[in-house]
Amino acid sequence: MSEPIRSNGFTSEELGWKAWLPKVDLANATPEQIAVLEESHPKAKVSDYYLTLAHQPDILRQRSLAFNAIMYAPGGLSRAERELASTVVSRINRCVYCASVHAQRFEQLAKRNDVIADVFADPHTAGTTAREKAIVQFSIDLTLNPAEVGPEQIKPLREQGLSDAEVLDLIHAISIFAWANRLMLNLGEPVFAE
Repeated sequence: MSEPIRSNGFTSEELGWKAWLPKVDLANATPEQIAVLEESHPKAKVSDYYLTLAHQPDILRQRSLAFNAIMYAPGGLSRAERELASTVVSRINRCVYCASVHAQRFEQLAKRNDVIADVFADPHTAGTTAREKAIVQFSIDLTLNPAEVGPEQIKPLREQGLSDAEVLDLIHAISIFAWANRLMLNLGEPVFAE
């Protein structure tokens, strides 16, 4: 892998995350809380984020189902492009933790991090290809001005060959990160390695 990127307060390094609200204590967790943690993520039982969300197991379950369906569904937009859009949204929303996680996933999938360096430096000029630039710009537009997005903003995506399924996947990825970023930003904070 490439050297980690550090730019404008963002990084592609692995970060920790510290909750501001009380976490579920596994020793006192209900069977439903344990079950939802086990089905949510392999590291959920040691993650402040999941242990905070586990106070409401039904909501955590629905959150995980929606997130996984959007980010990991086969077909449509490539996984790497979904991760790129998620990184852009996280950069725009200033969610350092989410930007880090999804920058890493993009690099793992795409085997490069040049566009991530661009996104961290200045998302408004990011992209190494016309297709990436269109995805990045649409991600910015939908994040900053959702009520103003219409056919004119979708047109550049079409011009770069995105199908209906790819456009829909892109909109889903961008939209779920409006929610994901707000959870991360309002429930705790990233923890940088020493």
